[in-house]
Amino acid sequence: MDAVRHSPASAAEAATRRESAVPALCVDLDGTLVKSDTLSDSICILAHQAPWRLAQLPFWLLQGRAHFKAKLAALALPDPAHLPYNAELMVYLRQQAATGRTLVLATGADQHLAERVAQHVGFFHSVLASDGATNLTGKKKLRLLEERFGPGGFDYIGNSHADVPLLRAAASAHLANPARGLRRRVQVLHGQTSPAATQPQIFLDRAPRGRTLLRTLRVHQWAKNALLFLPLLLAHKLRGPAFLVELLAFLCFCGVASATYILNDLLDIEADRQHPRKRTRPFASGDLRIPAGAALSLALAAGAVALSLHALPVAFTLWLGIYATSTLAYSLRLKRRVLIDVLLLSALYTLRILAGAAAVRVPVSPWMAAFSIFFFFSLALVKRFSELENLRLRGAIPANGRGYRVQDLEQLRSFGTASAYASILIFALYINNPEVGQLYRHPHRLWLMTPVLLWWLSRIWLKASRAELEEDPVVFALTDRASLLAGLMMAAIAVFAAK
Repeated sequence: MDAVRHSPASAAEAATRRESAVPALCVDLDGTLVKSDTLSDSICILAHQAPWRLAQLPFWLLQGRAHFKAKLAALALPDPAHLPYNAELMVYLRQQAATGRTLVLATGADQHLAERVAQHVGFFHSVLASDGATNLTGKKKLRLLEERFGPGGFDYIGNSHADVPLLRAAASAHLANPARGLRRRVQVLHGQTSPAATQPQIFLDRAPRGRTLLRTLRVHQWAKNALLFLPLLLAHKLRGPAFLVELLAFLCFCGVASATYILNDLLDIEADRQHPRKRTRPFASGDLRIPAGAALSLALAAGAVALSLHALPVAFTLWLGIYATSTLAYSLRLKRRVLIDVLLLSALYTLRILAGAAAVRVPVSPWMAAFSIFFFFSLALVKRFSELENLRLRGAIPANGRGYRVQDLEQLRSFGTASAYASILIFALYINNPEVGQLYRHPHRLWLMTPVLLWWLSRIWLKASRAELEEDPVVFALTDRASLLAGLMMAAIAVFAAK
């Protein structure tokens, strides 16, 4: 492969290109060959690996975008083997390469990254990219292409309005996942406004925006925030103004939760791309741009805090702040600390209960707090256990930086099952508490819940041991018929005990 920075082709080579029946095909990288922006990818990888270095970004940028890209490339490069390539475009380029056509990767990305991408895909003849001194975008890229191939001696595939100078000058212009309005603009530039005219070829590889947004927000994870209603439910006050207040608290937690999920996905983008299931997440797959995700995360967090300050007690806002700080610490560092991560995850469930109680000024029973700590610690452990068990069956080595090893499976199983049965013991002791008689006319009927809890927790651990648990156990419970039936049975028992 001929790796070229900015050296113009010889006059003879340019003349040969101009006489060629088939122009060279020049392809942009960011948003075109790959669906993501590799510069944004590199910033996320740097934030994950060395967040303290983010403070240097403005100083690098002051020395020019080319210098900025070179510094990032030296510290944090995405792995070309796992980048989200445009599948339709890749098929086309391989077909063109098979005919002997000259293919050129022409990109504003740094040369080191561009060369690695070209080496990975294997069909580019040369690479034109930024070199630390010149930022090869727009008119600078056009000038270099015309020096190499002559005016109109190349076809070009791009995706953004920044590519318009190149699309205008190209013999043929094609688009990949084009920005809004760009297709019409290219048609006008090339006089292709009539239906009979030759239309630019469009290479689309993008999930529907609505579904992508829902997956980004992880709406299904909002179900965990239903724990905020638990203090009201157990106090038998789930009605009237208190319910509306709790609903506002629920919305605040959903906003902050989605904001932190987005942040977590941005920081984990490189690890997610290497995961068989997580690689389809919106940022890892390139279906949603990283700057848009960062802006959405900030807007959600700001909106949730504003609503909390305006409409909810100060105590609730403090719990919301603790939740946001804890999840941020988890995303940045603590999720890579063995056992600390599962302790924090279980604490976040209990924190939701405490926040729900603070929102409506309902006291939290120490029995409820103790039960939730052990119960959710078991669920956090089963999540880690199932991840390791699935890796073990595939013969893979953990690569997500969590710090767990496959040989930890039996110990995690011991921790998790012991914690599960401890939570049931606490529940059994709670039934005999005198306070229960004030809430239930027949508290002894609550004993019927214990076999249901025993069955459900034992089943969850059994499914994890069989590698049949592919997701968060809380999310699994919301889609599993047997789990939903167990929930209905427990609700019916509670009503039976109250009457």
